[in-house]
Amino acid sequence: MALERTHGLTAEQVAERVADGRTNAVQVRTSRTFGQIVRANVFTFFNGLLGLLLVAVIATGQWRNALFGLVILTNSGIGIIQEVRAKRTLDRLALLNVTRARVVRDGAPTEIDAADVVEDELVQLRTGDQVLADGPLVAADGLEIDESLLTGESDPVQKASGDEVRSGSIVVAGTGEFEATAVGADTYAARLAAEARRFQITRSELVAGTTRLLRWISLVLLVVAPVLLWSQFRSTDNEDWRDAVTGTVAAIVGMIPEGLVLLTSLAFMLAIVTLARRQTLVQELPAVEGLARVDVVCLDKTGTLTHGNMVFDRVESLIDEHVDEVLALIAAGADSNATSDALRAAFGPATSTASARVPFSSARKWQSVTAGGIAWTLGAPEMVLVDEGDRPGIAARRRANDLAARGERVLVLARGVPHTGDAPELPADLVPIALVVLTENIRDDAAATMRYFTEQGVALKVLSGDNPRTVGAVAAAVGVPGVNGADDTVDARTLSGDLDELADVLDRFSAFGRVSPHQKRAFVKALQSRGHVVAMTGDGVNDALALKDADIGVAMGNGSPATRAVAQLVLLDGRFAHLPDVVAEGRRVIANIERAANLFLVKNVYSLVLSLITAIALVAYPLEPIQLTLISNLTIGIPAFFLALGPNTRRYLPGFLGRALRFAVPVGVVTAVCAFAGYRLMRAFDPGAGVAGARTVTTVVVLAISLWTLSVLARPLRSWKVALLAAMVALAAVAVLVPAIGHGLFLLELTPVRLLTALVLAAVGIILVETTSRIGRRNRDSLSTPH
Repeated sequence: MALERTHGLTAEQVAERVADGRTNAVQVRTSRTFGQIVRANVFTFFNGLLGLLLVAVIATGQWRNALFGLVILTNSGIGIIQEVRAKRTLDRLALLNVTRARVVRDGAPTEIDAADVVEDELVQLRTGDQVLADGPLVAADGLEIDESLLTGESDPVQKASGDEVRSGSIVVAGTGEFEATAVGADTYAARLAAEARRFQITRSELVAGTTRLLRWISLVLLVVAPVLLWSQFRSTDNEDWRDAVTGTVAAIVGMIPEGLVLLTSLAFMLAIVTLARRQTLVQELPAVEGLARVDVVCLDKTGTLTHGNMVFDRVESLIDEHVDEVLALIAAGADSNATSDALRAAFGPATSTASARVPFSSARKWQSVTAGGIAWTLGAPEMVLVDEGDRPGIAARRRANDLAARGERVLVLARGVPHTGDAPELPADLVPIALVVLTENIRDDAAATMRYFTEQGVALKVLSGDNPRTVGAVAAAVGVPGVNGADDTVDARTLSGDLDELADVLDRFSAFGRVSPHQKRAFVKALQSRGHVVAMTGDGVNDALALKDADIGVAMGNGSPATRAVAQLVLLDGRFAHLPDVVAEGRRVIANIERAANLFLVKNVYSLVLSLITAIALVAYPLEPIQLTLISNLTIGIPAFFLALGPNTRRYLPGFLGRALRFAVPVGVVTAVCAFAGYRLMRAFDPGAGVAGARTVTTVVVLAISLWTLSVLARPLRSWKVALLAAMVALAAVAVLVPAIGHGLFLLELTPVRLLTALVLAAVGIILVETTSRIGRRNRDSLSTPH
């Protein structure tokens, strides 16, 4: 069906295409579907293994030993409920961040959601837009498009009527209209766009470390389980096959970190829900952890440190000439940016028309109109007044620098001879006519945010396209370290493109002016080359490419669609002050999951060591499954849940898995040796104790040492942690000392002698655990301070 290009589609044509499914809707989710959530939480390797062990125990008829099966229901249920809640929050917030498109329908321009664009739609483009579909241009006015996200080419491409535009590219200058001949999944960049926003719970140190750990444990189980089963059937301690099966099950269950994956996922999701309440949309789950690892934050001045909206202040005439109509004419272009919006508000609509126009771009930093045979140029003084021998130009530059040093934004208006070539170039013989002074307000919370990052050891780099003196004045006003005034700023035009040289300059300076969009990308790469984890914030189209290259891209919700599309985090209300909240959440997640991992790993280690000793000695496994369930719940399951979700602002330290193993292995070995010593002492010196009495001593020893281990990992102790520990100790005492519970449920046969023996061995283990933890803590405390 032919498209009447000037009037766009009619309502009937739109309805026909929607009915045919020819829309720009792509199945892009910030979270998994309900079915995926259920499958991911229920059908896991360890749930399947626990299910098989549950069936084996039920077959023995010892139902009490089958209570560990509740872990399957608990893990799956909590995981499903929390992820569904997080999904609803994420999906609701994603609606607030939906990209909009301007289209022409029935002859009138209208704004719709990007997903509602249909095939053959007439779509309008302006600076800052991300192209949302593929198709040929039907009109172009100074249109320049950056296709580097698609092609890798860094230079903007000029586009004329008839040229193709593709989704995923970014409009950096000018305006245009194109016919959307390919929409939705048929577009060139559909897969790229989906990848940028897709739900993820990967690519993080926590998840990678946990996955590696689970792989190791799976391999260990494949080797140890058959040997252990053989030894249990050979052991004379076991009376029949039932005892052999329950002993094997107890050992294998002990080596399964059944709640660690749940806690990791849960901590991520609850962190995202918490941030959502603070108007921060996390488009990739690991971004919360990633920002906590950041040690350099690169930020723009406009829209980040300042509110971003320009307000016209005054015109300082350099020549006695009336310029109001000229400024109105410059602002009258269809292209919209902060400067033109401020001038439109100040001077109103133009009464004349331009015969030619060069739109503003962040690379050129100037724009021009031609009227009456004169080219009028408005732009940065140092970009427009390039003739050093021009005395009026030198005077204008000097006055502009003085104003910029006070934090004001200054543009020069100059007139000259129109350029006749096709490429946009400065008009010739430019003469400065007036300085246009604009103001922008510094955000009230900018100084506090800068102070927070400085105190947390995060370096700050202000990268702006504005006059270096203006950048320096604003950076000094908000307290960026190393910037005391306008003279402490580097003019980025003087910098080399060599990454090593850039990295050296970035080590010495913190504020940079006249930074081009491609220099921002180079700055990010230079910092990364020195091992830094870099976050980049921005709101303009000139920030989009650097956001994509940074480890963490942070876009302002009121910024361009291009920046929001490539960023991992979107500050929906545009407040940079939310970033400390994200850092705090990331640190809480990392530090608390490390605590929880330590608890799980200690159990895995002592279960493995006990299994190996048991297999070598050909004795019954020293714990019943129900006794291990008691120990796991009171020393790991319940407390780990609270510890993983509690407050914690310990600074990020790399090497999560190595640190956890360095703690867990010696503590686990100590626990296992003390536990087995208790079992052997009872079997050797208390013949009447039997296997049940010996297992009672082992249970008390492991329970006591594990509770002390919990207290070590909970430090520094706060009131809520003390209450948690007291509750676990009280529950343990009731379970052991109350006969109806200890003997009736947990198969304990306690006597004073056995209790005393267990407490003595536990005391030895506690001393060794405390010594081990203090040695390890010396290194950790020198690098971070937990709270």
